[in-house]
Amino acid sequence: QVQLVESGGGLVQAGGSLRLSCAASGPPFSRLGMAWFRQSPGKERRFVGFVNWIGSNTYLLDSVKGRFTISRDNAKNTVYLQMNSLKPEDTAVYYCAASDSGAYYRDWRAYDYWGQGTQVTVSS
Repeated sequence: QVQLVESGGGLVQAGGSLRLSCAASGPPFSRLGMAWFRQSPGKERRFVGFVNWIGSNTYLLDSVKGRFTISRDNAKNTVYLQMNSLKPEDTAVYYCAASDSGAYYRDWRAYDYWGQGTQVTVSS
């Protein structure tokens, strides 16, 4: 069983930066596909980014391309989401997710494991 713990959220002004971390424990981290999702009140959980098992392939939501970067460090069992040039519309709870198959999915229902979420609030 994989356990995921997010950290790094907080309150930041528009234009600022945050780096989210997701530490994993359990089965070999290096075989998992890892993703970040976000969810605002009253809205569905939405894909933000994905990184494959070795970190060679990444995918990002169009609206965050050029501002966000997803990466992983398999030696530390950790995946990161570097968020720059933050906007108020980025405000949400951000969740880390893991896929046992290692495959790339944009649908949150395809992921097997979830963290508890970390709040990101961007003030204007």
